[in-house]
Amino acid sequence: MTRCLGLAAVLVALAVPMLIPNEAAAQRQKMPTRSELGEQKVEIPAAQQEKTFPLGASWSVVQFNGKPVYDRRATLLIDQNLRGTGFGGCNTFSASAYPLRQQGLAVGPIAVTKRACDKGAQEFERAFLMALRATNKWDLVNGRLLLKGASGEVTLSRSL
Repeated sequence: MTRCLGLAAVLVALAVPMLIPNEAAAQRQKMPTRSELGEQKVEIPAAQQEKTFPLGASWSVVQFNGKPVYDRRATLLIDQNLRGTGFGGCNTFSASAYPLRQQGLAVGPIAVTKRACDKGAQEFERAFLMALRATNKWDLVNGRLLLKGASGEVTLSRSL
């Protein structure tokens, strides 16, 4: 009995499109065309291409929070082992640094040497290292590395 019902359902499913071909054609003809609706172009933004963090490149600070840095020498290098090292203006430092998806950056706790320096150098270094530690985004713009975070924005230029 169920076999007969199954066969009957298949036959009905096959017969329905054959019974109303003119009706389906009539419905297709009644549908307005794009020109009748007023064709609208929808622009789909191109997917932003993921950038690759420049591991192994040495960088020097050229701007800090939008102000040029001429009198301080601060550097950063993130190597293939995801270790960030550099000079803060007075002391050398080291930290784990992980480039993340969507141009994110995670910097771990920073280890710093304890050299004594003048007050200006120490203040700059403290602010630079705080900004580095709080960095959560990076970008490459016109050949410069931008680090952005809650404690400020650092612009670095490629160094030798």
